[in-house]
Amino acid sequence: MSADHFGTEALRESVLAAWRGSPTRFREDANAEEDLRLGGYRDRLLVELAQNAADAAGAEPGVLRLSFVDGEFRAANTGAPLTADGVTALASLRASAKSSDAVGQFGVGFAAVLAVTDAPRVVSTSGGVAFSAARTREAVPELASKRGGDVPVLRLVWPTDEAGPPEGFTTEVRLPLTSADGDALLRECAEQAPDLLLALPGLRRVEVGSRAWDRAEDGDKVVITGPDGERAWLVHRVGGELPERFVQGVESRPVWSACWAYPVDGALGGEVLHAPTPTDEKLSLPARLIATLPVEPSRRRVLVGPAVEHVLAMAARAYPALVTALPAVERTALVPLPGFPLSEVDGVLRQGVLEALRDAEWLPKADGGWTSPRRAKVLDSPSEDLVDLLEDVVPGLLDAELVLPEHARALAALDVPRMPVAEVVAALAGIGGEPGWWHDVYTALQPWADVDSSAREELGSLPVPLADGRLVSGPRGVLMLDEPVDFELTGLRIAHPEAVHPLLLRLGAVEAGAAEVLDSDAVRDAVRHSGDDPDEDLVHGVLSLVARAGGRPWLGELVLPEAGGGWRRADELLLPDAPLREVLADDAPFGVLDAEFAADWPREVLSAVGAADGFTVLVDDEPTDPDHDLADEADWWDAADEPPSRVVGVRDLDLVAEGKWTRALELMASDPEVWRAVAQRDGYTGWWLARYARIDGRAPRAWRLPEAVELEGLYDPVGSELPAHVLAAAGVRTELVVHDEDDVVDLLARLGDAERVVPDALVLKAHAALAEVAPDVREGAVEPPDRVRVLTGAVVSADDVVVPDLPWLLAVLPGEQVLAADGGAAELAELLELPLASEEVVGALRSEGDEVVWAELGAVRVACALLGVELPRGTVVVHDELVVHAEGEEHEVPWWVDGEVVHAADTPEGLARALAWTTGRWGDRHTFAALISEPTPAVLLG
Repeated sequence: MSADHFGTEALRESVLAAWRGSPTRFREDANAEEDLRLGGYRDRLLVELAQNAADAAGAEPGVLRLSFVDGEFRAANTGAPLTADGVTALASLRASAKSSDAVGQFGVGFAAVLAVTDAPRVVSTSGGVAFSAARTREAVPELASKRGGDVPVLRLVWPTDEAGPPEGFTTEVRLPLTSADGDALLRECAEQAPDLLLALPGLRRVEVGSRAWDRAEDGDKVVITGPDGERAWLVHRVGGELPERFVQGVESRPVWSACWAYPVDGALGGEVLHAPTPTDEKLSLPARLIATLPVEPSRRRVLVGPAVEHVLAMAARAYPALVTALPAVERTALVPLPGFPLSEVDGVLRQGVLEALRDAEWLPKADGGWTSPRRAKVLDSPSEDLVDLLEDVVPGLLDAELVLPEHARALAALDVPRMPVAEVVAALAGIGGEPGWWHDVYTALQPWADVDSSAREELGSLPVPLADGRLVSGPRGVLMLDEPVDFELTGLRIAHPEAVHPLLLRLGAVEAGAAEVLDSDAVRDAVRHSGDDPDEDLVHGVLSLVARAGGRPWLGELVLPEAGGGWRRADELLLPDAPLREVLADDAPFGVLDAEFAADWPREVLSAVGAADGFTVLVDDEPTDPDHDLADEADWWDAADEPPSRVVGVRDLDLVAEGKWTRALELMASDPEVWRAVAQRDGYTGWWLARYARIDGRAPRAWRLPEAVELEGLYDPVGSELPAHVLAAAGVRTELVVHDEDDVVDLLARLGDAERVVPDALVLKAHAALAEVAPDVREGAVEPPDRVRVLTGAVVSADDVVVPDLPWLLAVLPGEQVLAADGGAAELAELLELPLASEEVVGALRSEGDEVVWAELGAVRVACALLGVELPRGTVVVHDELVVHAEGEEHEVPWWVDGEVVHAADTPEGLARALAWTTGRWGDRHTFAALISEPTPAVLLG
C-alpha cells in the first residue's frame, strides 16, 4: 500500500460523499471537466505545464524538461516540490493553490492534461499522486454507468510510490497517452518553447527531447538561444498594484505586470495577447504584450472589465519607453499602422498606444533634439540637405531619415503633418540667411521642382536675396547677372552673386547681362521719368548698359544735356556734328547735344539712345495702329489692302528741307539700316518718299529713270546724278505701274496732255493698267478726264469718244472717236465715264452670203491643224463683199457678227477674224490670216 503523504484518502472520501449525497454534483463535476477538456484547455497542454513550472520556480528561474518515455509524455521542472495544498488544488476543479503574487501552480489549468491522457500522475521529491478514470469508475460504478462510463478524472486522487523525478528536478508530471502521438506532441512543444521562455520570466530553460532553449536577460534585452540559433528581444516591463476596486475577480492578485517585447531581428507574425501565456486575443501591434490580466477559466479570452482596462491603459502608457530603446531611425517600426483592429483588446491597445506615442517625445529632430508627434513636422520630399538647412527655421522638424518613404505610414498614423512645398516657402519668408545659405536652399529644393510642376508653381514665392541687401518674395523678374554691372537703381532686382542658382531661372528669374538689366522694368521706368529730375548717375548707368547691350526704341525718352544748358529727350537731340543737320529744315524741332558730353561717349552709344546722327529707323514687329509718329502714316495704312504686320519706317522725313533731298537720299543710301527701310517692299519709307520727297521740285514718282525708255513720252527722265538704284527706291519709275488712286489721276492727266507724244503701244499699255485697277478705285475718288487719247494717237474731247468692246465695230467707227484701248472695256468705260461702242453703234447687213460649214473650208482646216485648234462645228456666212450700214453710211467690212451668226468677207483677213472670234483665239487672228493665205508649215515656222 502506497504512503499517503498528502492526505488523499480524506480528499477522496469528501468527494465521494458529496457525489453519493447529490448525484447532481457528480454530473456537474463531470460536465465541468468535460468542458475544460473539450473546449477551454484543448491544445494548451504545454502552455499550462510551462506556466505551472514557472510558478514553481520561485525567485530563481527554473528549468522545464519535456520527454517521451515508455509511452508517457513527461514534464519535469525545478523549484518548489508538490505540497498538500497543491494536491488539493489538483483535485478541485475551481480552486487554485497559487499565492497572490504567483502566476499559478497546478490550478484549474492542469485540466489541459486530459487532452492527451485519462490517468495523469504527478511525482515529486515530496511524494506522488495519481488520477485515473478507470479507478474512478470502479469507485462509483452506478454513477459512472449513468453517464456511459464518462467520469470526472481529476476529482479522485490516490497516492503513488513510484520513482521520483529525474535528478536535478523536483517534480514531474507523467501522462500515459491515450491516443496522441508522443513524437508529434514533442514537435508541437518544440515549436512553442521559444515563445514560452519569453512569456515566462520564471523559466530560464526548456528542454524538449534532445533539444533545449535557454533564456538570458541583460537589462532591456532578452536573448532566446535554441537549436536554430539566437533570437533577441527588446523588452520593457512595468508593474504595480491594482486599485482596491479592481481586486475582485482577478484571482486575488492585486499586483499586475506588463512586458512589451519586440524582436530585434525580425517582425512578428500572427501575434496574440499573452496573459502571460498565449490567449486567443489577436493583436496587430508590432510588439508583443505579456501581461497579468484576468482571463476566463479557459484562459483563452480576457475578462473584459475595469481591471483589464486599467492594465491595458498602463501597458499602452509604457509603450513609448520600449520605442525609445531602439535607435532613432528604427523607432517608427514600432508604430501601429492604420488598419481594422483584430479584436476588442487590439482596438483598445492600438488607440492607447497611438495616444501615448503622440504625446511622448521620442522622434529625432533635425537639430539633434527630441519631439513628440504632436509638435513634429516632416518634409514631404526626401532631402537630407534641405532638412539640415531648415533645422533652425522650422520648429519640430524631424530628422532627414524620417523623410524616407519607409517611415511615411507610421508618421501618418501618428498624425504628423507633412510639409509640402507651399509650407516650406512660407516658413522661409522673412528668414535673413546669408546669400550662400540661400544658394544651398535652392540646391536642396531643385529635385522638388524637377519632378513636380505644381511644386514649381508653389516655389514661385520663394525669397531671393538681392545684391543691394534686400530680400524679395519670388524669383520672377529677378536678374541673375553673368557679369557685374556698375549700376545702382531703386527697384532694380539683381540677385546676390552668391545666391545665383539654376532653380531661380526655372521659377522666372532672368539670366541677365547688360541687355536684361537694360530691359528691366526698373530701368525702363527710370528712363521714362528721367526728365522729372535729371540725374547724371542714371544717364551714365544707362549709357554704360547701352554700350554693352545696344539701343532700344524707348531709350529716346532718356534726357541728355543740351548745348546751351538744360536737358532734353535723346530722340529730340542731334549730335553736334551730325550729317543730318545739313538736310533738316530750319524750323525742325531738334536741339543739339552738348558737345563736351558727346565727347565722353562713343558715337554709336549716343545714336543708340536716339540722339540723331543720321536718319533714325523705327521698328514695330507687332503694330496695332498707325501711332508711330511717322509722317502721313495713317494714309499709308489706308492705302494697303491689309494692315501691315510689321512697321519699319524712317523718322522725320517731313523735316527735310525741300532743296536738300539729293543729300538726304545720299545719307539714307550710306546707312545700311536706313537703306533697308527705304528699299523694303511695300514699306512705309519708300511709299512716303515716292509721294513727298522732291527731285527738281517734283515727287520722285513723277519721273522715270533715263534707261526706262519704254515709258518715254509718258514720263520725263529724271535729271538727278544719284545712282539709279537710289532713285528707284525713292520712287522714280522704272516701269508702268499704277499703285493707287493718285497714280490713276496722274496717268489720266498725262494721257490727256496733247503736248506729250506717247507711242501707241504705251497708250494701249497705260489704258490696260488703268482697266486693271479700275475696280479698286473708290467712287468719286477720280474725276473723269475731259480729254482722252484715241486710236489715231490724237488727244480729243471725251464727249464723242467710245470705248471699243466688240472688235467688228471698229470697221465702222472713225479712229478719232475710239479710245486707244485693248481689253478691259467695261472697267475703262466706268472709270472714264465713257460709253461702250456697242451701246452707241447699230449696224445692218446689206449684202448676202453663203452659209458654209467651217470644216468644208480647206484653208481653215489646215490652219486649225497647224495651230492645234479644234475646228468649229458650226457654220459661217461667207460674202464676196460684206457690206454693213452703220452710222448713216454703208461700210465694206472684213467681218461682222449679227446676233449669233458670224459673217466674213471671202478674204484671208475676214475669215481669220471670224475664225479667231469663233474659236476664242482672238489673239491668233493675224496668224490665222497668214495661214489661210498660205496654209503651209513654212508660214507657221517662218
